[in-house]
Amino acid sequence: MANNENRHVGVIFTPDDEPYLGRPSVFHFDQVIVACLKENGRVAPLTYGQQLSELQRAAAQLIPQGINLALSIRELVRQGYLFGAAVLIRPLMERTAIISYLQKNPTAIDLWKNGWRFRERPSLAVMIETISDKQVDSQNAKRICETLGHLVHGDPMGSDFNLVQLGEQGMGYAPSKVLNNPDLCDFICFSAMPWLVVLMGMMGACFPIETVI
Repeated sequence: MANNENRHVGVIFTPDDEPYLGRPSVFHFDQVIVACLKENGRVAPLTYGQQLSELQRAAAQLIPQGINLALSIRELVRQGYLFGAAVLIRPLMERTAIISYLQKNPTAIDLWKNGWRFRERPSLAVMIETISDKQVDSQNAKRICETLGHLVHGDPMGSDFNLVQLGEQGMGYAPSKVLNNPDLCDFICFSAMPWLVVLMGMMGACFPIETVI
C-alpha cells in the first residue's frame, strides 16, 4: 500500500490550481457539463405543477441522478481522487442507459415502477443498444462497462486504477489523491462525457421544447 504521496501539497484544490487543469479532456468535459446544466435549467420547471407521464416521472428521477454523478466525477477529478471518479462512471452509464431504454420501450415503465428487479429488468448491455450510435459507440461502451464492472466489484482486474509510481520503491496502491496520471484523467473525462450528452438528449426527448407548463 502506498503512503500518501501528496502530504506536502494543498488539501483542497480550486478551479485555478487543480492538478489536471488545461487538459483537453477536462476542458471538453466542463463544456458538456455547462450545456447540460443549462438544459436542466429549462427542464426542471416542467416537472412541477403539472401532470407528468410515467416516462417523465422516471426521467425526473434518473436524469438528475445522472447529472449529480457527472458533477461528482468532475469534482473528484479536480481533487485528484481518480479512483473514486472512475468508480462512478458505471452508475452514470447505468442511469443513462435506463432512461434511454424506457424512452424507447414505454411498456417497460411497469418494470421500473415495480422496483426494476434483477432478472426482470434488461441487462445493461441490452439497454446500451437503445442509444444512438451517433452519441455512443455501443461496442466500445460495452467494453468500458465490462472494465468498470471489475472496478466496481473489487475484482483484481480493477486494481490498476489506483496504481501509482513510488519512485525507486516501485509501484503501490494509492489510498488518496493521484496527481500524476493524466492518462487516467483523460480516460475518466472522455468516458463520462458521452453519457452526459445522452442525458441532454433524453431531457429533450422526455420534455420537448414545446412542452407547456
